[in-house]
Amino acid sequence: MKLEWQTFFNQEKQHPYAQSLKQFLDQAYQQKNIYPPRQLMYQAFALCPVPQLKVVIIGQDPYHQPGQANGLAFSVNPGIKLPPSLINIYKEISQDLQVKMDYQSGDLTYLAKQGVLLLNSLLTVEDSKPLSHQHIGYDIFFEHIFQFLETLDQPIMYLLWGGQAKAYQSWITHPNHAYLLAHHPSPLSANRGGWFGCQHFSKTNIWLEKNQLKSIRWSNT
Repeated sequence: MKLEWQTFFNQEKQHPYAQSLKQFLDQAYQQKNIYPPRQLMYQAFALCPVPQLKVVIIGQDPYHQPGQANGLAFSVNPGIKLPPSLINIYKEISQDLQVKMDYQSGDLTYLAKQGVLLLNSLLTVEDSKPLSHQHIGYDIFFEHIFQFLETLDQPIMYLLWGGQAKAYQSWITHPNHAYLLAHHPSPLSANRGGWFGCQHFSKTNIWLEKNQLKSIRWSNT
């Protein structure tokens, strides 16, 4: 993991909550099926060095079925069927930017490598039990991550999708940072309106270019 993130994580390790969280995960990974694999827990940070970070997309918790989660919010491993939310994300990218998407690949590593931090508010989950790790200390970790992001002077665009993510807009206070709001891309939410046509991907690119940053290649083809 790159230096800036490593410095942050080294500081976090000193907090009592982080020590309790580590003990919980040590036991959980030994006794149960936990996703993603432990070596991929921090993949979102490993693939997106702080100096290159320019977009933050916030998810909830990892996918909870075998082989899906790879440490990036909304992303699944190669060869895994796309979850409904990711299908709707691809549909909006395609419609918004008039580009083709490869619906056979749900691996969003290509975005992380362009400076998109695909951040779940919970980093782990037990097999077939969504939100099972909701009350083990990730709330403190996530708040500290957000506080760290808000110390960064570089332009950062946050994409806040759904009620939980929208609640974080009050945390975004740095004058060089901005955010866009939309309904969650899950079918239940997206089909009620407020997701399709939000144009977050084109709007993000326009904002990045205005801030003298390279736009994101959202297409995966």
